[in-house]
Amino acid sequence: MSADTGAPVLLWFRRDLRLADNPALAAAIDTGRPVVPVYVRDDEDAGDRAPGGASRWWLHGSLKALADDLASRGSRLILRSGKAADVLDDLLQETGATSVFWNRRYEPWATARDEAIKTSLKERGIAAKSFNAALIREPWEIQTKDGGPYKVFTPFWKALRGLGDPDRPEPAPDRIPAPDALPKTENLDDWKLPPEKPDWAGGLRHTWTPGEKGAQEQLASFVDEAVMAYDDKRNFPGTDGTSRLSPHLHFGEIGPRQVWHAAIAAGMSATGQPMPKGVETFLSEIAWREFSYHLLYHFPTIPKEPLRPEFADFDWKDDAEGLKAWQEGRTGYPIVDAGMRELWATGWMHNRVRMIVASFLVKDLLVHWRDGEAWFWDTLVDADLANNTASWQWVAGSGADAAPYFRVFNPVLQGEKFDPDGTYVRRWVPELKDLSGKAVHAPWTAQPLELKEAGIALGRDYPEPIVDHAVARKRALERYQRMKDGND
Repeated sequence: MSADTGAPVLLWFRRDLRLADNPALAAAIDTGRPVVPVYVRDDEDAGDRAPGGASRWWLHGSLKALADDLASRGSRLILRSGKAADVLDDLLQETGATSVFWNRRYEPWATARDEAIKTSLKERGIAAKSFNAALIREPWEIQTKDGGPYKVFTPFWKALRGLGDPDRPEPAPDRIPAPDALPKTENLDDWKLPPEKPDWAGGLRHTWTPGEKGAQEQLASFVDEAVMAYDDKRNFPGTDGTSRLSPHLHFGEIGPRQVWHAAIAAGMSATGQPMPKGVETFLSEIAWREFSYHLLYHFPTIPKEPLRPEFADFDWKDDAEGLKAWQEGRTGYPIVDAGMRELWATGWMHNRVRMIVASFLVKDLLVHWRDGEAWFWDTLVDADLANNTASWQWVAGSGADAAPYFRVFNPVLQGEKFDPDGTYVRRWVPELKDLSGKAVHAPWTAQPLELKEAGIALGRDYPEPIVDHAVARKRALERYQRMKDGND
């Protein structure tokens, strides 16, 4: 199918790798002109943060799925490498396009780059339009009574909820008008995004299905089976109680409006009464994602600097061995090691466990939160600058709405509370699978006979704890207090 009703529109895909609920795509089709979809692999696209290995693996699968979806609708995804501004200029000349449409991103370097591109295009008579595909509300739409940004989640959530439900998402188009001739494209395989030697992505392939179809299937499964019990089960990593939509949301294979309305529909169809608690709690988790982007937009230095300035003086510890043990899941604390091994195997970690492992790194080991965030950036399939930064700073106590500095998660008690049967630990730390009861969360407390019957020699089959939590907690509180005293 071709369209000859005017000069084409360049549709610049970025973190919106879907056809449904894609306002830039819908607007391009509404012009009645041919549409040229393009994805640009721009080395400057992440500022000074190149995508991590897990993200590159996911991107390959997501782009392949998008290309297939476009082809089924009479179009084709054009892949190009280079600086986005230069690539768009080349395509404007090659296609005769007079418009460029895209959906917004909110990282500080992306907003600066996009504004420069938009200004340059408009100066040359090229229509440049951007849209919101990634958020329920734009960061500038939610303000305090004083007109400033929020720094505390609860009033932010109330303000967001007070604006009502977002617009309903639009379905994917049946056909996408294409010009008579499309420009040349690079080959996705030539980009070599997945790992090759060694190929460590087997666990990722087994766990995930990148692409819009995979996202829709995951959403449908969650709202059908888990959203009503979300409030009760979301903190227990041994159960299937979370949505696991975060990587799909990060790459824009599904949008928050779609997730929001699907959750509400599930709640309403189930009861016909006021929104069930599980659904409302899940909506608030979507709002946490919004809050993270709100913070990144209004405080663009937070990927590198503490939001609370006094934390610039905190006395972090240089502990390369501790960091490495944490990364490899051999700290001697089973719930921590289980989380880190799940991350390495699947590119994902349960949210409750993310908080536990982060607290262990920054408070038990006193390793800078930026070192933990960097490891998550490389290993998470949902590695997201806004979410990662806000979450790590929250745990460290240096961010918005932060956990009090004196809140130091006890990894043993956290394991006993949220993995009471040891299901999660036994799955990811199988050398402990034969330990019974609470000993699975603190194997050093087991009697010698218990350890022998379970086939465990501490220090050989499973490490001794690399720190004493009680001692480490006291050390952390002393350093936090010194920082606090020094800033009074």
